Amino acid sequence: MLLTKAPKGTRDVLPKDVHKWQYIEQKVREVCSYFGFSEIRTPTFEHTELVQRGVGETTDIFQKEMYTFLDKAGRSITLKPEGTAPAARAF
Repeated sequence: MLLTKAPKGTRDVLPKDVHKWQYIEQKVREVCSYFGFSEIRTPTFEHTELVQRGVGETTDIFQKEMYTFLDKAGRSITLKPEGTAPAARAF
């Protein structure tokens, strides 16, 4: 394993490219705002039970693509695979 490479499926956005991302993000915000949508930011992880209900226990996402662990208090926590369940919880 090379610790000098980003994890598989990810990449670093370096300073020379950040402005491109910021431009696209701003345009998306403008279009979304025009249609009455606004941004929501939810935690990177959620209670496992919430994610299970959101994506279903038998889906490939739940069985193969989720990262679940116990926190210091022994609660099951999962890195969110997508944002539907957290947005519904926040609403």
